[in-house]
Amino acid sequence: MTTELGNNLLLQAIKQHAPNLVALRGADLTLSYAELNTAIDAQVAAWVALNKNSAPTLALAVENSPAWMILDLAAMRCNMPLVPLPLFFSPAQWLHAMHDAGVSVLVTDQPQLFAPLLADQIASRSEFTVAGKMLTQFTLRDIKSVALPANTAKITYTSGTTGSPKGVCLSNDNMLNVAKSIAQATALKNNHMHLSVLPLATLLENVAGVYATLLVGASCVLLPNAQIGLTGASGLNIRQLLNTLHTTQANTAIFTPELLHALVLCLEAGESVPQALRFLAVGGASVSPVLLQRAQQLGLPVFEGYGLSECASVVALNFAGHNQPGTVGKPLPHIEVGFTAENEIVIHGNAYLGYVGQTQMQENCVYTGDIGHFDKNGYLVISGRKKNIFITSFGRNVSPEWVERELKISSFIAQAALFGEAKPWNVAVIVPRANASDTLIEAAVQSLNTKLPDYARIARWVRADTPFNTQNQQLTANGRNRRDVIWQHYQHKINALYEEKSA
Repeated sequence: MTTELGNNLLLQAIKQHAPNLVALRGADLTLSYAELNTAIDAQVAAWVALNKNSAPTLALAVENSPAWMILDLAAMRCNMPLVPLPLFFSPAQWLHAMHDAGVSVLVTDQPQLFAPLLADQIASRSEFTVAGKMLTQFTLRDIKSVALPANTAKITYTSGTTGSPKGVCLSNDNMLNVAKSIAQATALKNNHMHLSVLPLATLLENVAGVYATLLVGASCVLLPNAQIGLTGASGLNIRQLLNTLHTTQANTAIFTPELLHALVLCLEAGESVPQALRFLAVGGASVSPVLLQRAQQLGLPVFEGYGLSECASVVALNFAGHNQPGTVGKPLPHIEVGFTAENEIVIHGNAYLGYVGQTQMQENCVYTGDIGHFDKNGYLVISGRKKNIFITSFGRNVSPEWVERELKISSFIAQAALFGEAKPWNVAVIVPRANASDTLIEAAVQSLNTKLPDYARIARWVRADTPFNTQNQQLTANGRNRRDVIWQHYQHKINALYEEKSA
């Protein structure tokens, strides 16, 4: 196992920053850059002692904390491929990711979840402490050998559109190219404070949030979900999250559109805007320009971006002085954007190394599956997913993300999924917000219909049985609808509406 810094910009930067600057803040401890380096060195030494002749593939299932980042950076130093396991994954998804990637070591702060799951595969178990957090390390037996692309540093899995997603293999260069561009675009300084809101197991937070912050010698606040106001995959106490923004004096954070919507509603109800906040990135799914406008009117410094795992997260971003609501910003300097004849977005440069098990050489470009174009000023506009666009029986193309995004602006609608393939009119499955009656939802739908072209309007709608989430497989990890699963669950109700109206 090799442990040299090499040309790793992040590890070099962490070594070179002023030792007394605060690097990480957790729930009950603070680490300076000197203390962070010491903790990384200690973890590297422990892993080298256990794995002298090889670098095993490591899975990490730990809640947001300084310990997570120490383990992540130590694995980077040891050239150990790391598989972050989101705690909102199902047990089946955890097992799939571990078996698919050939994980032989698992580190977790919740061994009670994994001990019964792994059962006879556990060869040994040990406990150790990192940054005040008690962790359990499971070493596994009978692990199949999995060939990974050369220089694989991280293997990221999302809940995707199936229960068995592909593992995206990324190099350190892939990730640090993104982090460097983010730091430059957002003008990060070493006196800034970043609050990690999204799970560190998500690439967006890990790379664009924390790596970018540590590159410039700034500070990261890493708190457990419950302390921030998040529970499970979709539970949210927005006032607690807002209070965390206030008390930490965070200058930067990354939100999903749903978090932004909840924050806007909270501020519109009279809560105060966090004055220290200077850059609130929003991504993971399409954001309504109306919502962005409402946020900006409140004084929130909100900037939409766009990215994908196969490019190590962010590829385009709005930022101060270069912000065009309704677009996802201009391409970051480390990549170039092109289009196919069908307007599919193609990213050139910084492409992933390949998928787990992929044998052919990966080209240095990624066909995103997203439809888009540049506006007259060079800002990237996303129209929708190529595979999600449906054609009505009148021959009109409808991008459902657009309509769903506008539906969710309503204070009565939490989530929505639009269907209408080969039909004369569209049906929406709607997840209401708390205490929203059918009358209020219907009024919100009709209000939106007045602003939509006729082919995109919602003629009928179905009240969802339960919210879309990762547990019922109706939502991806980054908040996108899994349309095939939603359709399978509601197709009988939707088809009944069509039969009723045509009778």
